[in-house]
Amino acid sequence: MNKILIIGGGAMGSAFTIPCIDNNNKVTITEPYSKKFIKNLRSKNKFHSSLKINLSKKLKFRDFSIELLQQKFDLIVIALSLSGINFIGEKLQKLKIKTPILVLTKGLKYEKKNNKILTISEQLKKNYKAMNISVLKGPCLAKELARKNQTSVIIANKNIKIAKQIGKKISTNYYLVDFSKDIIGVEVCSSIKNIYSMIIGSGNSLNMSSSLFQKSIVEMQYLTKYFRGKEETTLGLAGIGDLYVSAAGGRNSKMGSYLGKGFTFRQAKRKFMPNDTVEGEQLIREIAPFILKKINKKRIPLMIKMINAILKNKKLII
Repeated sequence: MNKILIIGGGAMGSAFTIPCIDNNNKVTITEPYSKKFIKNLRSKNKFHSSLKINLSKKLKFRDFSIELLQQKFDLIVIALSLSGINFIGEKLQKLKIKTPILVLTKGLKYEKKNNKILTISEQLKKNYKAMNISVLKGPCLAKELARKNQTSVIIANKNIKIAKQIGKKISTNYYLVDFSKDIIGVEVCSSIKNIYSMIIGSGNSLNMSSSLFQKSIVEMQYLTKYFRGKEETTLGLAGIGDLYVSAAGGRNSKMGSYLGKGFTFRQAKRKFMPNDTVEGEQLIREIAPFILKKINKKRIPLMIKMINAILKNKKLII
């Protein structure tokens, strides 16, 4: 029996406890700052307000602390929002933890000083000297995983042996795991698909959305290769697979539909999605300074149009 610590009690972190427990692991979850999720996980029935289910009675909740991180675990899973990466990175750096780390968080970071885009794994390795890092991405909606709907994901690590060791710990008959050495490509694809799902969602017909889907894949291939990932990764679970899920029913696609109807981003956010996080919009604000300066705009016309629509708060015209 392996001991797994999951840091992040949101929808994805909590849903991830389910296959881990079903694979006979001893699972502990902690939440650093959300009072709502702390209350959910502390409760007797462990009813999760986002997933709308009771989590397993076998799941243990512990208050976040340095002492908890110092305990012996076989795997540490980071399931925080992108803004929480610096927070947990600093904690892990001080403790010099050598436990294998699996990152569920999706996103990219613009390093202004060096004018460079970093993936989360690169950020953790560079800034916090964390070495044994794998990433898990793919078309996985937390609510569907929580209900044990068949789900396929991909674990990436340059050392494929480590990725497979982690996969053995967490896979079940409904949680299927594939593997890749292309950790950068997997991270880039899983991040930029949030922007392209907004673009696909802006189509005013299935015909138009289908065309935008195809053009989005072409741009994702170019960007993935630009950032030193493998072009073929775009056609895998972290690329086209994740893009399909997001375009079919995610928050980014929903925002895109309002932009396609002629609303500006601010209008749509205020009127229709005031309490929703739109990851694609956040990513645009993070990486746009680099994209606009360094990338050949003719190769990514859809992304440039979405960047201008968000940053200048203008109507999106595809």
